Amino acid sequence: MTLISKLHEEWMQDPAYRLEYEALEEEFALARAIIEARAKAGLTQEELAERMETSQSTIARLESGKAMPSGKTLTKLAKATGTKLEIRFR
Repeated sequence: MTLISKLHEEWMQDPAYRLEYEALEEEFALARAIIEARAKAGLTQEELAERMETSQSTIARLESGKAMPSGKTLTKLAKATGTKLEIRFR
């Protein structure tokens, strides 16, 4: 069985794959931040969903990067995880 990390390493040698992967970096970063906030708060997806008054599947979509959250959703997520929302442009 081949590990996905090994496949990714190989695929990154392909310039077209690398370009597309790097284009998604901002979405990956947001998904990672959402997962990290939930994990640091010690919450399951279901518990976070309850606090945000949404469904577990919505949280799963946010964490997968398949859904781009609104500012309102990010504000609710911050409140539910006991964190502070900070948005910056560099």
